[in-house]
Amino acid sequence: MEVKFTNKIKKDPKILLGLLITDESAPLFKEILPKPFYKAIDWDSELLKKEDTLQHITDSEKILGIGLGKLETLTYEKLRKSLHTLFTRANALKCSQVTVFFPGAATFSTPNKLARVLGEMPFLSNYQYLKYFSNANEKKNTVEKVSYFMDGNKSLSSEDATTGFLEGIAIGKATCTARDLVNDPPNQLTATTLATIATQLGKTSGFSVEVLEKTKIEALKMGGLLSVNRGSIQPPTFSILEWKPKNPVNTQPIILVGKGVTFDTGGLSLKPTPNSMDSMKCDMAGAATVIATLSACAEIKIPLHIIGLVPATDNRPGEDAYTPNDVICMYNQTTVEVLNTDAEGRLILADALAYAKQYNPKLVIDLATLTGAAVVAVGVQGIAMMTNASKNIKEALLKAGEESYERLVELPLWDEYKELIKSDIADIKNIGGPYAGAITAGKFLEHFTSYPWVHLDIAGPAYLNAQDNYRPKNGTGTGVRLLMQFLLDHATEPRNN
Repeated sequence: MEVKFTNKIKKDPKILLGLLITDESAPLFKEILPKPFYKAIDWDSELLKKEDTLQHITDSEKILGIGLGKLETLTYEKLRKSLHTLFTRANALKCSQVTVFFPGAATFSTPNKLARVLGEMPFLSNYQYLKYFSNANEKKNTVEKVSYFMDGNKSLSSEDATTGFLEGIAIGKATCTARDLVNDPPNQLTATTLATIATQLGKTSGFSVEVLEKTKIEALKMGGLLSVNRGSIQPPTFSILEWKPKNPVNTQPIILVGKGVTFDTGGLSLKPTPNSMDSMKCDMAGAATVIATLSACAEIKIPLHIIGLVPATDNRPGEDAYTPNDVICMYNQTTVEVLNTDAEGRLILADALAYAKQYNPKLVIDLATLTGAAVVAVGVQGIAMMTNASKNIKEALLKAGEESYERLVELPLWDEYKELIKSDIADIKNIGGPYAGAITAGKFLEHFTSYPWVHLDIAGPAYLNAQDNYRPKNGTGTGVRLLMQFLLDHATEPRNN
């Protein structure tokens, strides 16, 4: 897809003209629209005053308008949803090109972040997963080019906005990469395949990848990853991704850890409930987010040293599968009593979190579709966050969550929860009982950290059963935009060292 700013309007029937109209911006259209288009619009129409509803505002079905209300109340998320509505209609009308007018953008105080939204939305909105359709060409969306009209958008011609626009394009593409990985079927996406894709993306985008195979994982004694893998005929992998620019602003790396369970049957603690296994190809969504985020970081050359760690395996009840009552020894020598083999994600993450210590990280963020309890707590609209990091880090993540609309809900990590994961025969056990399941999972992970750390349980929003505006059905790519918003903000803060 081609996405760009333009100062030209082609009079072509394939082009849809979309007007994003605010109370303050409507008069500006007289200055920037060609006369034939401007005169064709009924500017007194009540349709133009309706917010959030796309309207045909001329006799031509190819000129549409959507009201945005007042600029002071316009949010990035409202703009995203309005653009999605516009692009969806364009595909329904079989348009190949869309020109979007948004003259009110000139008054935005944050042209960089506004331009980022404009850059990412054509990709987020136009996403499809058609890899296995024999008639994919017939199903493919028609929109191929999106142009944002520049005249009147003075702030969007600045270098700052141009940078934000290119960032948005990279982030939009990366989010779609994460969606693709989550949507790939488990008979195609094994742990080895996931590592291979990460390696290929590294070559394309410009970050390095080292893949540890099973013999190396055994030598490192990563007991969590090896135990979960015992029931599978596919070997595990542990991928180390790194983006390190010449002069990073952080002397200590930021590390992203992603759970890479390519399919989760529950192991011998087989998932018992109806439909509980239907979407378990998404159990590597954390890994997909980390891989895609590293790709975006390298594409835009973010001035931060970022490392990604991806432990990957499937979890199956094979002939040598690990069992409830096993005691396993983790990478950091912690002993863990296994009481439920369906609590496997925390075991592979724990090895990765302990492994991260050697890098002397400034911050470690893990992402995982970890618990059904997180879904019960915050549903599909929020990400459950637990952290021992500073107030500044916490506030920066919450802010990034609001701006990206991948919102965070903080759950506590009180010391009392540690009592729930004490074992009678080992250092800790891998489940904490019937209450506070998301929190006890986080408390388990905390045991393996000795640095500032954030745990993001993305089980709710990572995979949807129905489309939610620009978040598609199935894999959503949740976490990529959140992390990139946080990292881009972090890269410009003077306190980084």
